[in-house]
Amino acid sequence: MKTTINTPVAITAMGFGRDMRAIPRRMEYAGRTYDFVDNGLRTVIRSGERMAQVLTMSDGQSDIRLRSDNHGGSWTLVSIG
Repeated sequence: MKTTINTPVAITAMGFGRDMRAIPRRMEYAGRTYDFVDNGLRTVIRSGERMAQVLTMSDGQSDIRLRSDNHGGSWTLVSIG
């Protein structure tokens, strides 16, 4: 079951993909640490001059969707399912 959250979260570790894009490796939310096991799927959303990226990651048990506004590390937990 997917739970929609839309809450800012702390990304406590970052890594890099093949194309040298920053990818979250660890997230803390509600007193729990989530370690991501893959590079996830990335989608870029543009609205006029604004741009955001949405990543769907996995910790091996749940699919976790994160959104970044591309302005210096602000991440929002969109959903866990």
